[in-house]
Amino acid sequence: MKRGVHAIVFAFFDGDEALSRPAMRRQVALCLEAGVAGIAALGLATEVAKLSFAERCRVIDWTAEDVNGRAALGFTISGPSVAEQVALLRVAEQARADWLVLQPPQVGNYSAAEYIAFFSRVMAETDLPCAIQNAPQYLGRGLSDHDIDTLRRRHANFRIIKAEATADDAARLKAMAGEGFRVFNGRGGLQMIDCLAAGCDGFLLAPDLVDYGVRVMQLHDSGQRAAALRLHQEVLPAIGFVMRSLEHLVCYGKRLFALRAGLAVFDRAPAMRPEPGELATLEALAGQLGRFPAFTA
Repeated sequence: MKRGVHAIVFAFFDGDEALSRPAMRRQVALCLEAGVAGIAALGLATEVAKLSFAERCRVIDWTAEDVNGRAALGFTISGPSVAEQVALLRVAEQARADWLVLQPPQVGNYSAAEYIAFFSRVMAETDLPCAIQNAPQYLGRGLSDHDIDTLRRRHANFRIIKAEATADDAARLKAMAGEGFRVFNGRGGLQMIDCLAAGCDGFLLAPDLVDYGVRVMQLHDSGQRAAALRLHQEVLPAIGFVMRSLEHLVCYGKRLFALRAGLAVFDRAPAMRPEPGELATLEALAGQLGRFPAFTA
């Protein structure tokens, strides 16, 4: 898994609520122009719970076609059963994915042992590097440090945690897992500087502010820590605005990216609908941030 900032794409729909091929293609092209280390799809920002299995396969094929080997390619694997998750990972393998993020099934709420067994069966079906999306605040279920360590010892291809963690939690995860195990964080880039200091290897960020995230990490990794901190502080109000909740990210984060990228947004129901006052704030933020990408590779 390549160190750096990876973009986890939004799902763009057309006026009939069908996936929009032109908007999805444009989104990937712009993220690549911003210099992301990789492109990922089918995460929570992709509104994966609203997509049918056939649509998830279509997003995999489209994303692979558009990336075309120019950056690391990753996909979130979700589904209510082992069989469905394995079927989807086969599609990802066929598309030449570089890595996978496994989500716990969104059915019921079970013991840690049950989730460990579930993940273990899915991981055993592939040689690709696998991450676990450990985000109980969004998914309603998650694994403890002990559970993660149990899985790590069972599977050599379990090499990454995709967390939504504070800097302190990220530091603890790094210390627990040891060498060779990578921690990638999200949270829109909140506490990005502190997370890098804590040992985070990278971030999965939605495209709205991913160009800023790429630049902050480039500055940090090149030793320009003060400049990285200043730039992160500049973009922090926008991060705070879009990251109020997952629904807020999908509603307003997608629109922030669209304003900066010249794209149109059509929601697929059910959806949070934008409020006039919030849209005014969004337009002001987009004006301050500038066209996407504000920084190019």
